[in-house]
Amino acid sequence: MGEWFQKAERFVRSSAAGIDGGEIQRLFDRDAARAYGVVTRDHARENEPESRVGRFFYRARILFLGLAYKLSPPRRLVFAICMVLAAWGMVDLDISSVPSLQIGLLSLLSIAGLVFLLVLELADRVVVRDELEVARELQREILPVESPDIEGYSFAFSYRTANTIGGDYYDFFPLEDGRLAVITGDASGHGIAAGLVMAIASSALKLGFDIDPDPVAVTRVVNRALCRTGGPRAFMTLFCGVLEPESGRLCFVCAGHPFPLLRRANGEILELGDGCLPLGIRLGLELEAQEVQIEPGDCLVLYTDGVVETLSPSGESFGFERLPAALASGGTNQEIHDRVLRRVEDFRQDEPVLDDLSLVVITRA
Repeated sequence: MGEWFQKAERFVRSSAAGIDGGEIQRLFDRDAARAYGVVTRDHARENEPESRVGRFFYRARILFLGLAYKLSPPRRLVFAICMVLAAWGMVDLDISSVPSLQIGLLSLLSIAGLVFLLVLELADRVVVRDELEVARELQREILPVESPDIEGYSFAFSYRTANTIGGDYYDFFPLEDGRLAVITGDASGHGIAAGLVMAIASSALKLGFDIDPDPVAVTRVVNRALCRTGGPRAFMTLFCGVLEPESGRLCFVCAGHPFPLLRRANGEILELGDGCLPLGIRLGLELEAQEVQIEPGDCLVLYTDGVVETLSPSGESFGFERLPAALASGGTNQEIHDRVLRRVEDFRQDEPVLDDLSLVVITRA
């Protein structure tokens, strides 16, 4: 008996490991509301009744329909049978004519059927999760792992996805003439669709630089690729730059992307870029290259909108005004990178991650 209690205690501890009160509260407050919205969004087409009783039955009806129609037809049948058995088990009916049939058995069969459906759906989710993990590993291979070896320059970068697959993109790779391509981008939305757009853009960027390593020409290649292969929602913002390491001259195009920040050695902070539509919306985009000189002691910060659109518990966004403040005190590339992320995380607190976030910091010694 003592050994059995020890096993039971170990099981309970392992099952409850890492759980805190805040997570349990979020499970019923935020996660339950999100799940209800996902399940019922195809059926909530009418205004809810004003009375509490009417609202209860309305929500129960669309919840049942949402659950049923999210299942395949065979599983939908099992779900309906389980609901009938559960309702039958709760009703006091005279079933004495069937001696072997008991009310408790109906409830047990209903629970067993629902657990069976849960196991099937969980198995499907595990298969999808495994496939997404493979896709995530492939996506990681697209992004750089090590900093480029450019004398006089230091790099710090990071990438955080809202889902398993993300739509943010950054890259830096040497060109044949000794210059360095510096890229950041953000595909619309997040998740699998955004990841596919990002993969298309990555291939088009490499092809564009092989054809003509000019930021305007490369950006046009990416725009054509997205317009021809993507749907109306397959668009992305892009910063495409070419850096001359010796002189510090940076020629770039900023297509709908959040303007990079350049912190001068004297503490002055400049916004780089001007207005332009994102790529993939229409073929005839008007693109214009711009230039800036990166001097010794300067720091270039590239980021995606996941930084400035991070929400606090009160619903306030981090905003563009807080980002320059995080750069004001300067420091090494890694110190600036870590300070920005720390302030974003402190601002977000326990709120969920709603968008992908990428941050690249480049300093010149």
